[in-house]
Parts: sequence; C-alpha cells; structure tokens
Amino acid sequence: MLTEPIFNRLLNRQYEVYSVFNLGKRKVLNESQLKEMVMPGQGQLFGRVIKLVGGDNIIVRCTDGKIRTCRIRGKIKRRMWIRDNDLVLIAPWDFQTDKADIIWRYISAHAEKIKADGHLAGLDA
Repeated sequence: MLTEPIFNRLLNRQYEVYSVFNLGKRKVLNESQLKEMVMPGQGQLFGRVIKLVGGDNIIVRCTDGKIRTCRIRGKIKRRMWIRDNDLVLIAPWDFQTDKADIIWRYISAHAEKIKADGHLAGLDA
C-alpha cells in the first residue's frame, strides 16, 4: 500500500509530465482581451469583408471604392477569425493594386466607434 506522501508525489509528478506536453500549444486570445485599437497608417485602408474565398483569401470592399482580393497575414491567421461583414484594416500591394494584406480585424465595439467618427465614408455598410 502506498503511503500518503509518496502517493502525493506520484500525483504531482504525473501533473508535471502532463503540463510539459501542453507547453508548445498556442492559445487563442479572447476578443475581450484585445483592447488595443489599430488605426490606419500611411498606405493603409479600412475595408468591409464581402466574401470568404477559401484558404487565406478574402474579397474586401475598400474605402477607396475598389474591391480587392486580400490575404490574411500570418501573424493574425490563427489569432483572429474573420467572417462576412467584418471591418478590417488592409495594406494594398505596391506592385498589384487589386490585391492587399489584411493587417487587423476590428471587434464590433471598435467598428461602431470608427463608424461614428466618420472614417467609413466610402463603404456602403
């Protein structure tokens, strides 16, 4: 029969081994934890998601009136889920003006604030 201290050490040891296996996994951040609000810099535009094409490609209507095929940047690919009618920040490519990278996706509270400030004049949403 196992004594109490040895049994506790075995339990703690199993727990430590289990926690080592979980060290390499990525944690998906909750949207409520994302408190920062990124505003467009030079060469960046707001856009509204029209359609998810597949893979990491998305069709976006931009504030300059153009419809672009955008790809999700690797940094936000697993962190933020993008759906139809989401407000996104894009950076058009210099060498192909009909394509762009998605830099950021705004949560609904930030999208309402941006719309109230009048930054979405070129979008029909």
